[in-house]
Amino acid sequence: MLLWASLLLLAPVGGQFEAASKPVISLHPPWTVVFKGETVTLTCNVFHFHAPEKIRWFLWYLGRRKLSETPENSLEVRDSGQYRCQTQDSLPSDHVSLTFSSGLLILQAPHSVFEGDTLVLRCRIKKGETLTSVKYSWNRKVISTSNQSQDLLIPHASSNNSGHYYCTGYVGKSYRLRSNIKVVHIQELFPEPKLKVTPSQPTEGKSVNLSCETQQVLERPDTVLHFIFFREHGVVLSDWSQSPELQITALWRQDSGVYRCGAASAQGVCKYSLPLQVSVQGVPVSGVLLETQPPEGRALAGEPLVLVCSAAEGTGDTTFSWYREDTGESLGRKRRRSQRAQLEIPAVGGSHAGGYFCTADNGLGLDLSAVLNVTVTGTQRNRSGLTAARAIGGLLSILLLAAGLLIYHRHRRKSGDCSPGNTTRSPPATGPGETPHGRCQEQKDSPVELQHLHGNVSLREGDLVYSEIQIIQLGQEGEASASGACLGDKCTTVVYSSVKTQLQGDSARDVRSQDEDEDDYENVPPA
Repeated sequence: MLLWASLLLLAPVGGQFEAASKPVISLHPPWTVVFKGETVTLTCNVFHFHAPEKIRWFLWYLGRRKLSETPENSLEVRDSGQYRCQTQDSLPSDHVSLTFSSGLLILQAPHSVFEGDTLVLRCRIKKGETLTSVKYSWNRKVISTSNQSQDLLIPHASSNNSGHYYCTGYVGKSYRLRSNIKVVHIQELFPEPKLKVTPSQPTEGKSVNLSCETQQVLERPDTVLHFIFFREHGVVLSDWSQSPELQITALWRQDSGVYRCGAASAQGVCKYSLPLQVSVQGVPVSGVLLETQPPEGRALAGEPLVLVCSAAEGTGDTTFSWYREDTGESLGRKRRRSQRAQLEIPAVGGSHAGGYFCTADNGLGLDLSAVLNVTVTGTQRNRSGLTAARAIGGLLSILLLAAGLLIYHRHRRKSGDCSPGNTTRSPPATGPGETPHGRCQEQKDSPVELQHLHGNVSLREGDLVYSEIQIIQLGQEGEASASGACLGDKCTTVVYSSVKTQLQGDSARDVRSQDEDEDDYENVPPA
């Protein structure tokens, strides 16, 4: 029966504890010591558990004797003793001791004083007498002397103010009286809180609940508590609030350490829990995998290649590293609070082909991936080379034309007596005794045409490009030129020729026709 009763005394409610099914007696006036002939009104207070309309009667006890049964919760008394009250379905209340004194001087103190309250002590003399001064003593030490007030006020009382009190009163200049000794006990407004962590051994990256549990007394049901959570070195996790719980979305290994919580009332009573060591458990990395973008290690020359290293398991800050298999060369390293990281090669070439692997390490063990083979295809490179070849071919054509014009002007200077404006005149007739061959020097003044011949006009991969510059001079039909060939009345002289070929995967090659075997090329006229 005693065990069952003790279990009913305290019950957890939302992180705080509350007394259960036990009424409390209050006094009016609040003093436990009064003079004989005075009366004190007792009130049986029931908190939270029973609606007033359901209570049919109140029992009152003086000592072990049943004093009376009343329909109301108050009772007026005039006798010394220990009083208790009870309802039809509650436990008996704690007792209240009343003293009706016949002395001349009494020290009055309230029945219950809690932390943060103002402790009021009153030194009273019987009617008909007047005190001129009062001294208050605590544990046989004088703590106050007053000539004006008979009350002693101790604000913000704490357990340190508990003890034995009495007063000494003076009537006139020589008459001294000493009061009764009153034992004052300052009660806890709430006990020291206790910090609870759920789960008790949290896993890295997982959420954790912190609860600050304390006990609230029934006599002060209106007391509002505020709570705070913090870590060692003054790291505040949650500022003061009315919530006794705090949820942390994720804890990491570096968050391991000592945690505490605090509770405070509006009266200024503040208490803190004992330190609690919290150790966050990490998970080693495992299941490391290397992947690429584009997938399966198929890279295009000149395009970027992304190496993605991931871990199936592992918590906390993880260091990812990438390596070449053949040389063991380290390509890079990154540290992330993640299970995935990537490394980019901006533009791959043929030298990037080969095996690659990566590692992951979070301080609890290193794990490495399987080797992934990367292949580099030249499609993208060939297209880039073809575009560049076309651009270079256009530039060379311009340069060749300029070179032909330069050679043409030099040839004109060597001829001597012909002016540019006289290119349409007919050659003079051959005089008597002159042979046609004697006028070859004059025939250099004849009109000249420059021709740029192309062998293959449709340029594709693997095609040949032939370029040639000729000087064509007008002459008589059947004449031969020392520097070229004649057809009809035109003599041609080759001043420049070039053959270019575009092979897959290679840059354009320039082949000089005068030094190469002409049988290897198609549609190339002899120079």
